[in-house]
Amino acid sequence: MALLPRMQCDMVLASGEAIIRLLSEMQSEEELFASPATLHTVEEHLRQMATTLAHLPEPLQMRLSELDWHGWSRLQRALQDAHTPRREEVWYGIRALVPATLGMLARMRKRHPVWFEMGY
Repeated sequence: MALLPRMQCDMVLASGEAIIRLLSEMQSEEELFASPATLHTVEEHLRQMATTLAHLPEPLQMRLSELDWHGWSRLQRALQDAHTPRREEVWYGIRALVPATLGMLARMRKRHPVWFEMGY
């Protein structure tokens, strides 16, 4: 894997892990949506993940066929439109897209560790 896609995968991983840390203390969906500051931060991380994934090189996207590309695209559109109610998309992103994406990246690192080595 070239340097740029490795960095993009690292960015996706960092944002996903940040979301998990932010939500670790929360008890429910209602608690998240009642906390504007936390929700804003989570949405920014989701936006970064969605945008970064959308800009991965096409050959790499093809290798990541198990990702819910439609779900990520829908979430990205919802986050770009500030007037659209997006609670369902955000919650789906948090509960399904983020864990699946982080799991897929972990499996990729195990199967293809050389892709993630930083060679200078």
